[in-house]
Amino acid sequence: MSNKKNADFDAIVIGAGFAGIYALYKLRNELGLSVRVFDKAGGVGGTWYWNRYPGAMSDSEGFIYQYSFDRDLLREWTWEKRYLSQKEILAYLERVVERHDLSEDIQLRTSVESAVYDETEGLWTVATGTGEAFTSRYVVTALGPLSTSHFPDFKGRDSFEGRIVHTGSWPDDLQIEGKRVGVIGTGSTGTQFVCAAAKVAGHLTVFQRTPQYNVPSGNAPLDEDYFIKLREDYDRIWDQAKKSRVACGFEESQTAAMSVSASERQRVFQENWERGNGFRFMFGTFSDLIFDPEANKEAADFIKSKIDEIVEDPETARKLQPTDYYAKRPICNEDYYESYNRENVSLVSLKETPIREITPKGLVTEDGVEHELDVLVFATGFEAVEGSYRQLDIRGRGGVTLEEHWGDAPSSYLGVNVSGFPNMFMVYGPNSVFSNLPTAIETQVEWITDLVSMVEERELPSIEPTLKAEEEWTDLCAEIAGNSLFPKVDSWIFGANIPGRKKRVLFYFAGLGNYRQKLRDVAEADYEGFLLGEDREAVSA
Repeated sequence: MSNKKNADFDAIVIGAGFAGIYALYKLRNELGLSVRVFDKAGGVGGTWYWNRYPGAMSDSEGFIYQYSFDRDLLREWTWEKRYLSQKEILAYLERVVERHDLSEDIQLRTSVESAVYDETEGLWTVATGTGEAFTSRYVVTALGPLSTSHFPDFKGRDSFEGRIVHTGSWPDDLQIEGKRVGVIGTGSTGTQFVCAAAKVAGHLTVFQRTPQYNVPSGNAPLDEDYFIKLREDYDRIWDQAKKSRVACGFEESQTAAMSVSASERQRVFQENWERGNGFRFMFGTFSDLIFDPEANKEAADFIKSKIDEIVEDPETARKLQPTDYYAKRPICNEDYYESYNRENVSLVSLKETPIREITPKGLVTEDGVEHELDVLVFATGFEAVEGSYRQLDIRGRGGVTLEEHWGDAPSSYLGVNVSGFPNMFMVYGPNSVFSNLPTAIETQVEWITDLVSMVEERELPSIEPTLKAEEEWTDLCAEIAGNSLFPKVDSWIFGANIPGRKKRVLFYFAGLGNYRQKLRDVAEADYEGFLLGEDREAVSA
C-alpha cells in the first residue's frame, strides 16, 4: 500500500520554527522517515527569525517557552531574565537544530508556492518558489499562527520619505536611536516595542487604535540558584503544564472571584500584579474572569486604577483606559504605562482622531495635526492562523482548494486535519488549543507523529477526517468560545483585526489539559472521526 518508492520524500514539512523543527525531529529521528523541511527565511526560527523589532521577547516565562522533550538541553540551557529575548529564543532553536543534526534536512531560502494531492498516486506534489517540485506521502504545514503580517494601506502610504516597517519583518539595518518614531498599534507586539523604543527614540508617538489592559511582566535577572531549583522541578513543571488550561507554568486558580470578599479580591489582584505575567493575572488570580462579567469587571477596574495611579498626565491616563471587557489575549510588559511619563513619548488616540493620511513628512490625523516622523512602525498584527494558508495553493481531493473548502471561515478536525486533504497535517491549524505555544505545538506534533506511525504500521494509503467530524469540532469550538467573554470584544483571536472579515472562531478555548484528553479519547476509540484509508463515499458524508 505504500508509495515510498515513488516519492522524493516520505514527508515534507513547510516551516522551520518551533513546529517544523520538532516535526522533523519526530518524523525523521523517531519514525525513520525521509523528511525535507522548506522555509523561505535565511535561517531557522520561524516567527523568531523575522520578529527582530526592538523589545521582541516571549510573554510566557522562559522556563516554559521551550521544548520539554530534550531533557539534557533543559539541564544546561540558561538565559538572562524571566522572559526570553528574541535573540535568546533564536539561539535556542538554532542549538536544538545543531544538537540533533537537523540542518541537513532543512532547505532555507525556499518558499513553498503550492501543494497538490494526486489521488491516483496517493502523493503530494510540493512546488517551491525556486521552480523545484518534490513529491511526498505526507505534508506537514508548520506555518505558524502569527506569521502573515497585516499591513493596512492608509492613503498616501507610499509617499512617506522616511522608513516604513512592520514589526513582523524588521530590517537588520534599521536603527531608531535619536529618531522621531511613530508606531501604530498597541497589542502585544506594539506594547513591547513602545517599552523599548521609549528609552532610545528622540521622540516616540504612539498611535493607539484600542486601549489595552496591560499588567507588569515582573521581568528580572536570574541567578544560578534559580536554575538549580528549576532543573530539580522540571518533571513537575511539565506534568502540571500539560494538564493545565494555558500551560504557562503556574497553578491556575480554582476560586471564583465573587466567592471571596472585596478586600480578598484586591489582595489577590495586587499580589499577582506584583508577581507579574499577563496569563497569570487572567487565569491565576480567579477561575472565572473570562466567564463572569462581574468578576471580569473587578479585574478590569483594578487594572484601570493602576493606570490612573501610574500615568502622571490625566489626559494620557484617560486615553489609556480600556472600555471593553478584559477578554483579549493577555499582555504584560516591564514598564508600559510608565513609558508615558517620559517627556519624549506622546499618545494619540485613533478612536478620537483617526488617521487621515500618510504624507511625505509623517502622518496626519483628522484634527489636522501632522506628526512628523523619521520612522513609521506598523505593529498592526497578523492575519492569525489562516493567513499563511490562504497564501498557498493547497489542493486536495478532486482538485478542491483549501480556500474553497474553507470559504469565509476556516475549519479543521482537532486543529490538525482537514476533510478532503489526505495525509496533510497542520500544526496549529484553525481551532487549535488556545495555550502557550511551544507546549501546545509539542502536543500536536506528537499527535501527528502517532497518526503517521499508525498509518505506516497498518500500511494504510491515507488518513483524513470525515467532514462530519470536522464540522462537529468546529461547532464544539464555537460553543466553548460562546460560553466565555472572549467573543464579546474585537480581537485577532477571532480574526476581527482584518477589515471586512467577519468574526470567526479560531481556537479551542477549553484548555490544553482537556485538549490532550480529547486526543487520547480519539486514539483509544481507534481514531474516531478519521477515515483510515480511501473510503471515498464517507469523505463527503
